Amino acid sequence: MSKGFNVPPVVFPSGGNPGQSGTLQRRPTAPFQPRQSTNPIPFMSFDIGSATTSFPAPQFGSGSSSKSISNFDDEPPLLEELGINTKQIWNKTTSILNPFRVAKPNLHEEADLSGPVLLVMAFGLFQLLAGKIHFGIILGWVTVSALFVYVVFNMLAGRNGTLDLYRCVSLIGYCMLPMVMLSALSLFLPQGGFAISAVAAVFVMWSTRVCTTLLVQVATWDEHPGLVAYACFLIYTLFSLLVVF
Repeated sequence: MSKGFNVPPVVFPSGGNPGQSGTLQRRPTAPFQPRQSTNPIPFMSFDIGSATTSFPAPQFGSGSSSKSISNFDDEPPLLEELGINTKQIWNKTTSILNPFRVAKPNLHEEADLSGPVLLVMAFGLFQLLAGKIHFGIILGWVTVSALFVYVVFNMLAGRNGTLDLYRCVSLIGYCMLPMVMLSALSLFLPQGGFAISAVAAVFVMWSTRVCTTLLVQVATWDEHPGLVAYACFLIYTLFSLLVVF
């Protein structure tokens, strides 16, 4: 025999039983439903005509194009903006080709490093073709040589010394042209022989004479040119040893 249980009646919050008829039921509202307002948000109106007239449209007429082309033609070359004067570099380099007389020594009064860097890199490139990697050694020796000549010259000149370090690096670099020619010529001569040693001595004397002449003329001091020439001779002898051996 089954035993019955008394189930209590279910009471809904709306106050009515869904099973009973005639009772009012509350409909559930959707969450986050915006409330209706009697005063809607007013929107600002923009004057599109005034906004478009304030920014004039670009004109692609013949006048604007010709003006832009003329401005482009008036711009200086890129090398000139970088401070590289190829004509001046060429004139300074060719002025060293005469070992007995330096043509136009006034060219070297304005120092630059573009030409010396090219000559030093060319010297290292010819050494590389000979199987010698000396780029770091060459750059280090040029720096030490410039400091050496700068100290020696200003100690000899005293208060009359007007040679600065930047100009000293420029002069030593341009006078590396005979060393570059020696490095190129060494590719066709046997290494360590008498022939290349004799040729190296000639090119060392060439670089020494030209560098001494330029230092004396540019710095306007010629009391002890022999001592200046001895310092230059030591420098270019050092570079020639890289070529000979």
